[in-house]
Amino acid sequence: MKSNSASKPLLLWFDLTHDRSVEELIGHFRSSCDCRLAQNSVLPVQAHAQQPDMLCMHFDRPDALGLNLLLEIKRSAPSLPITMFTVQHSEELAIWAMRSRVWEYMVLPLTAAEKSRYLHSLNQLCELRRRPYGQQQKPLVERHPSLPDSIRLTAEHQKHQALNKVLDYIEQHFRESIDQKALAQRFGMTPFRFSRLFKEVVGVGFMDYVLNKRMDFAKERLNHSQMPITSIGYEAGFKDPSYFARAFKQYVGCTPSEYRQVCHPSVPVIATPEPPTTEVPDGLRPGIRA
Repeated sequence: MKSNSASKPLLLWFDLTHDRSVEELIGHFRSSCDCRLAQNSVLPVQAHAQQPDMLCMHFDRPDALGLNLLLEIKRSAPSLPITMFTVQHSEELAIWAMRSRVWEYMVLPLTAAEKSRYLHSLNQLCELRRRPYGQQQKPLVERHPSLPDSIRLTAEHQKHQALNKVLDYIEQHFRESIDQKALAQRFGMTPFRFSRLFKEVVGVGFMDYVLNKRMDFAKERLNHSQMPITSIGYEAGFKDPSYFARAFKQYVGCTPSEYRQVCHPSVPVIATPEPPTTEVPDGLRPGIRA
């Protein structure tokens, strides 16, 4: 006959799901543990009943009724450790579980690594709890939880995260006047840090990036509409048709009318006066407000 120390951990399961789906989860542990389902989500109180090694409470969408039951069981049997399994997860729920002194908080579905880590810690806990009184000195249960992704992000990821909202804002407002200094202040950066970070992450400067967005927009309109070229320039965010024509020539390599003719050679081009396509001087590049 096996001794208690050699037997499987006894898990008492509480099904607090809305669709009563705990059996599927229990199936993952039957080969390693002795799993029993609590009747009517009630903790057995019979004197002869074997004390479980772990109370496993399975939630899909935790609600007040289920969480209050967890607290009630914790108060009635404070010496029994509780594992909370949940599908719906949030930072607030995890903090609540920690403050409620839940032994383990597991987010479903479980990965193989998380299941292995949990079973290793559970077996250590069972061995410790089953030792004769007086031999439980300096208990050590190796939990080794994995580090949260938020603190394992590389510096490169952190830089991208810092600019995510900036790029979203530009995507929505690139056809409007955008002041780089005001945009940096809006997202809590100094102009110097904003400029350096933008160039490092995106690969081009802020003004070049916005101009490229405007040019892509203008090319799309030239390719898929018969709008007058001047109107397209205005819609793309350029207040000066002459600057639009010069900038388009420099960025695309041809004038807007030439570009449209290449895209639609059978469509007659409506003559639109375009200024000489001289190269845009660097001093005029801050045309984001144009």
